Amino acid sequence: MPGPPAGTAPGASTVAVAVRHGGRRTVAVTGTEDHRGGRPAGARTRFELGSVSKTYTALLLAEMAARGEVRYADPIGRFLPRGGVPDGPARAITLLHLATHTSGLPRLPPGLLRRAVPRWFSNPYAELDTADVLAALARTRPHAAPGTRVRYSNFGVGLLGLLLARAAGTGFDRLLADRVLDPLGLAGTGCAAAGQATGYWHGRPRPAWHIPGLPGAGGVRATAEDLLRYLEALLVPEDTGAPAPLRAALADVARPRLVLPRSGGDRMCLVWNARARPGHDLVFHSGGTRGFVSFVGFSPQRAVAYAAVANTAPTLRGTFIQHAYLAFRELAAGGEATGTGPATGAGGGGGGGA
Repeated sequence: MPGPPAGTAPGASTVAVAVRHGGRRTVAVTGTEDHRGGRPAGARTRFELGSVSKTYTALLLAEMAARGEVRYADPIGRFLPRGGVPDGPARAITLLHLATHTSGLPRLPPGLLRRAVPRWFSNPYAELDTADVLAALARTRPHAAPGTRVRYSNFGVGLLGLLLARAAGTGFDRLLADRVLDPLGLAGTGCAAAGQATGYWHGRPRPAWHIPGLPGAGGVRATAEDLLRYLEALLVPEDTGAPAPLRAALADVARPRLVLPRSGGDRMCLVWNARARPGHDLVFHSGGTRGFVSFVGFSPQRAVAYAAVANTAPTLRGTFIQHAYLAFRELAAGGEATGTGPATGAGGGGGGGA
């Protein structure tokens, strides 16, 4: 079972790898749910996904666009109260800009770093609610004209999740369950912390991750089994039995929207990163919170899906995501792996997590 070496997730009590390759599927979960005599980790153990959550937000956008409830070109002001968007370039930000990190919005909402200092090593987003996010937006000026520069933004994709929930007249977690999780049978996925492993940061246990104002940027949890089912749905949407708008969305999220600058030809889809390899593409994303690290990827042409998660936070010297990417690349290549470059542009981990 190809997976990151144990040493790439120092401090973790459990690591899970889920793979579809050659028509076969395998889920392996090792260790215990925590280091203090925890129960064995298994198929029902949930892991915080961090920025991998953004891929679910992108799928919600595509699903709502397929229904005609929103359009990719809709300006964000359509879903905000009067005065919610400042005068100037921000008025040109669209939903598509948010989903492709081209909105010009900063990585984090203005003012978050100052408020997050007391909780920086546990829950930096915990005191940021929806009202705070909207207030931060009202005083934000984009760093670049919308659509002109790729700038990874937790703020932007988290805002997208809030706008979609406002458009649907419900909360993000309920919208995600109704439109994506329930139709795909992902009963072990959601925003609630119940049933998850204990997360660790440098060997120290961390409280469950809370990101109430930006759940679409980093608030989703999932089991390894559910991650594989999710990736399989992205591989073959027509086999899911899901409603037509969701099937259309599963195909649409992996469609490239732009070429990433200085990347050697990597492309940005709706949140997902795409990298061309000989005869196939690799579509992937990564994430991290204060206690978990995650990587997911799929190759439509090779019918390969791969997920790896561990209950330890990503670190500057950590190589879990890089090794997960290399294992995924090798599977998709049929055993051939060349070079050692990391999964650049995968997102997640920095800027306070998510």
